[in-house]
Amino acid sequence: MRSPFICLLLFLLLLSCKKEDKLTFQPLHLSMEDCIDCAQVSIDLPEALDNGRIGNAVNRSLREEVIALLTFEDGTEPETLQEAMESFNSGYQELNKRFPGEEATPWEGRIEAEISFEDAHLLSIRLQSYLFTGGAHGYSSITFLNFNKQKGKEMEDWELFKDQGDFQLYAERAFRKQEDIPADQSINSTGFMFERDSFYLPENIGLTEKGLQLHYNQYEVASYADGPIELTLPYKEVQKYLSQKIKS
Repeated sequence: MRSPFICLLLFLLLLSCKKEDKLTFQPLHLSMEDCIDCAQVSIDLPEALDNGRIGNAVNRSLREEVIALLTFEDGTEPETLQEAMESFNSGYQELNKRFPGEEATPWEGRIEAEISFEDAHLLSIRLQSYLFTGGAHGYSSITFLNFNKQKGKEMEDWELFKDQGDFQLYAERAFRKQEDIPADQSINSTGFMFERDSFYLPENIGLTEKGLQLHYNQYEVASYADGPIELTLPYKEVQKYLSQKIKS
């Protein structure tokens, strides 16, 4: 019979191993909300504190994604998040100069990211953004960033699968079932807008605690009024298609 001391030691060792599987993050917040007559911008990201390849890859990919979302000035190439916020604000200020005397609703940019999944091998980050640059309404979107922690790099979507084509056939069956699209009718028969009337995977696929998530942003396969379309597939059903074992 094991002594209480040995059991406690084994428990602490197991807990330590689990913590070693996870990267260390701290919250990063930037904003321009207190600036008078400026665009309203807020950024909340998980910042990796690990200085290794994977930590650097995560921070770099997040920075590049946010910069791409906020850059609105022609001919500028911001290199930092602060410069990207200034670029977004400059776009708003330029609009006011072109139409002086007209009351314009301030531009707004809200970007938030969170860890949606992490194990010893893979990391997924779900980045949610809302941009308003005039018009009737703003635009919300979800972007997934997936990382191979052993290789220390961001992954392309196809790298998640053994055979992306096989997975797509399965995903179409699951999509039709969720959206009540008859198997003997076209994918657009109930109102979707897939190009060439053929099912395809979304631009954003990510890992979550509940399963593999396929996320179609607004306008991607449906009208704005329909909103985003999500399909979450349990790991026990999709594991055979995935390139790495997921511990769910």
